[in-house]
Amino acid sequence: MAQNKTHTTPSSFPESSGCGCGEVHSHDNSIGRETRWKTILPVIISVILLASGIILDFLLRPMFFTGFTRFIWYIAAYLPVALPAFKSASTAMVRKDFFNEFTLMIVATLGAFFIGEYPEGVAVMLFYTIGELFQDSAVQKARRNIKTLLNVRPDRATVIRGGHTMDVSPKEVSIGETIQAKVGEKIPLDGTLLSVQGSFNTSALTGESVPETLRAGETVLAGMVNLSHVVDVRVERVYDDSALSRVLEMVQEATSRKAKTELFIRRFARVYTPIVFLLALAIALTPSLVVPDYVFSDWLYRALVFLVISCPCALVISIPLSYFGGIGAASRAGILFKGANYLDTIAKVSHVVFDKTGTVTEGVFEVQHVESVSSNNEMLGEYTVALESKSNHPIARAILEHYNETPPHLIKKIKPVANAIIEDYPEIRPSDFSIENVEEIAGHGMKGLVDGHVVLAGNSRLMRMHGIEYDPRIDTIKETVVIIAIDHTYQGYLVIADRIKSDSKEAIRRLRKLGVKAITMLSGDKLSIVQDVAEKLGIDKAHGDLLPADKVKQVEELKKDPSNVVAFVGDGINDAPALALSDVGIAMGGMGSDAAIEVADVVIQADRPTKIATAIQIARSTRVIVIQNILFALGIKLLVMMLGAFGIATMWEAVFADVGVSLIAILNSIRILRKQFE
Repeated sequence: MAQNKTHTTPSSFPESSGCGCGEVHSHDNSIGRETRWKTILPVIISVILLASGIILDFLLRPMFFTGFTRFIWYIAAYLPVALPAFKSASTAMVRKDFFNEFTLMIVATLGAFFIGEYPEGVAVMLFYTIGELFQDSAVQKARRNIKTLLNVRPDRATVIRGGHTMDVSPKEVSIGETIQAKVGEKIPLDGTLLSVQGSFNTSALTGESVPETLRAGETVLAGMVNLSHVVDVRVERVYDDSALSRVLEMVQEATSRKAKTELFIRRFARVYTPIVFLLALAIALTPSLVVPDYVFSDWLYRALVFLVISCPCALVISIPLSYFGGIGAASRAGILFKGANYLDTIAKVSHVVFDKTGTVTEGVFEVQHVESVSSNNEMLGEYTVALESKSNHPIARAILEHYNETPPHLIKKIKPVANAIIEDYPEIRPSDFSIENVEEIAGHGMKGLVDGHVVLAGNSRLMRMHGIEYDPRIDTIKETVVIIAIDHTYQGYLVIADRIKSDSKEAIRRLRKLGVKAITMLSGDKLSIVQDVAEKLGIDKAHGDLLPADKVKQVEELKKDPSNVVAFVGDGINDAPALALSDVGIAMGGMGSDAAIEVADVVIQADRPTKIATAIQIARSTRVIVIQNILFALGIKLLVMMLGAFGIATMWEAVFADVGVSLIAILNSIRILRKQFE
């Protein structure tokens, strides 16, 4: 599936559809009032001239309104709305795109003038233009839903330098500097909260409207809005690496990755339009060979009706707009799809595979018990803290919290845990030790030299790897255990526990309600712990004691059955291979590793497992709307095309089959932007 996850050139908005309909996308989202007026004025002029022409033609019937005068009147009504179409058609022809919506409309309307059907010729172009205005409005509405994210990107930062505050561009602030945010201001850069505490609106990043209270030492992200009082934040990431910048980049890239249905419709339109021209030509000329009383103008009229009806605009506008609306609805809920193609895939997910730590559990560990073979517990703590200070793993954070030590490079990662500090131990500073040759062995633990002593801290696999004998009773302990060995001699262990997230059980219930066939949990943690968590949550299968390669094998095993569509949910760097291999990789983005977020196809900003079910709901709703539009547009068009070919449908029915169907399909597409998801 690697080929499905190729990242394309970032693009803020959908491309042109390729058949001409996409020209509405070229309008700038910041169109001013003057520009909009210039767009609407020609339509108003055309409406007035057409309406007055019809009144003169069919009600008043004055003597002067005949021949050349009548022709000039309708030409004056036609040109204001036709000239933009001529311009767009000529531009397309320069690109060697001869068969598009504009040429189709021009041929149909000029043909109507040729056979003397002036009002119908004007009406077709007028209603087509009105339809384009509505289409443009719908596209802009969908764009604005996503582009509001751009408004949360702060353009100024208040930085403290030399004891004074100054306003600068966020790009000019360096890591380690202190910035300040007043009440109501957006945090411009990622950093660590220095103030005692603060309340923040995180909706721009997570989709959650409930304010979040953070305390000193906790992570503050760019885009959060300060709600309480002036706060100080130490910058930990440069502007381009901030969480908000990554969110915006992912959303903008998403619009350039097309779903298979969308790509098919675009290819279909390129083939379909020239075929329609040939069929219209056949309708106009072929009857001359078989119909005794053949009248060219009658059959030409039928051909022109056929051309207007067959315009593929309803499909090539509404389908991309449906996917664009789905991406927008998801981003509003704090779910980032990296492409419309992943909306299609996640809608068909049959198997969901969860990582455990940080995904269905909090990933916030606490040391519950320390056991040492020596009476000198202090030595065990000192050496363990020194080694673990070189890791960002959740277990390392728990050990450091337990011994009341917060190294500077970890402070942005650690959440203080009340009553987690054991006062029996003195303050231990890793900087007091020489720490060398540190090696973090995925799925095993850590190894390194602390003051010249070989220190191992990890699970039983790590001990067996180095031939170290340890207390066999450790293997019966249900919780996570970190075994410590110094100079290849077993010294003791720490028992560490994690907490299940509050909405994990609800997430499993909702996934089953959505018809997900099987739910599996994989973890490098002990099998007994994994099975216990799985039992509490109602998960079908659980596998523990896994290395990253083992997780990949489990996903590969599921994918051997071509009917399985597998989603993998994880948050750590060790989950990256499985995320990349799965049909849909879902990363917990709030506290997830950069590697997991980078390789994933969907990012859950709020770190809530229930959002996975929400993502599937949005994708399925988008899929339903796409199918509805395809069936509705093709069904109506085929019906009216047949009626037109047999001379039953007139140009007015043709206008409905084109513009009317397009508008109905577009209104159906933007429904998803208003729909509320759990």
